[in-house]
Amino acid sequence: MNVGFKAVIPARFASSRLPGKPLLDIAGKPMIAHVCAQAQAAGAEQVVVATDDERIRDAVTGLGVHAVMTLPGHASGTERIAETADLLGWPDATVIVNVQGDEPLLPPEYIRLTASALAEGDAAAATLAAPISDTGEIFNPNAVKVVTDRHGYALYFSRAPIPWYRDGFNQPQPVAPEQAGYLRHIGVYAYTAGFLRRYRQLPVSPLEQVEALEQLRILWAGEKIRVATVAAAPEAGVDTAEDLARVRAKLTAV
Repeated sequence: MNVGFKAVIPARFASSRLPGKPLLDIAGKPMIAHVCAQAQAAGAEQVVVATDDERIRDAVTGLGVHAVMTLPGHASGTERIAETADLLGWPDATVIVNVQGDEPLLPPEYIRLTASALAEGDAAAATLAAPISDTGEIFNPNAVKVVTDRHGYALYFSRAPIPWYRDGFNQPQPVAPEQAGYLRHIGVYAYTAGFLRRYRQLPVSPLEQVEALEQLRILWAGEKIRVATVAAAPEAGVDTAEDLARVRAKLTAV
């Protein structure tokens, strides 16, 4: 299903590991430029960078991408996007895809699929997941797992191994993760502007605080999240200097 959507890229200059991360050079362009290009290639009706820093605003404006200056105190990219929807006066029915500013390798087709997944269901939000084939990922707290119901709606997200395969993990030869049906969450979201306005009023969830996963606020409030499954997770984004070197090598070789 082809769905009209806006792509919003929240981008902060401050970063404890990589200060100024959106503007770091990758293959002759700032990282944020690569992210914008992926969103444009996805067919977004409009690509907007939501930032609280004039340096980022000036960089993307020079690329011909619209930038919105948002308040500096937002606790998450979702809150920053909600403010953006208000500043731009988008109607409640507007579909918005949250493309993280440190994901220059996110495939454009994944962005489109997330928008389509939202339109095909009755959920407040939509996101992606991919089968886990590496046992180490199951136990890696940085690899967020998700379990869904039979209709593809999220039951829970966790940094812990979920579901816990009671018998399989106790065997001398543990079951292969793909046989157990483990799914790794991919951090791209779609929602409507109307839902984002509701989201801003939702209380912070205790589950969200324990797991440090903002999507749990949505489930805790009784809202649905639709999960579309793709064949494989995209290559990781940029969180560390090592990630930056890896992505630079990848995009320089293209």
